[in-house]
Amino acid sequence: MTRFTVSVRIVPRHGLLDPQGKAVTEALHTLGFASVRDVHVGRLLVIELEATDTAAAQARVREMCERLLANPVTEDFVIAEIAAA
Repeated sequence: MTRFTVSVRIVPRHGLLDPQGKAVTEALHTLGFASVRDVHVGRLLVIELEATDTAAAQARVREMCERLLANPVTEDFVIAEIAAA
């Protein structure tokens, strides 16, 4: 078994209300960052696990996201990085 570190980004689905993202967007505009069009506030999870290979680690983390870590109705997730530790 190899130890892997996997980064997962979870964000609200596009088109759904994101009050935190809207507040950040408006604050940035107030600070003079007028070029910002939209902000989505989400979570970054860093998971350390053991698996036989990269594909197995990715499959396990995908299952974790689908079953617990991300709400499939309101959130999308992306497995951003997988690295052997």
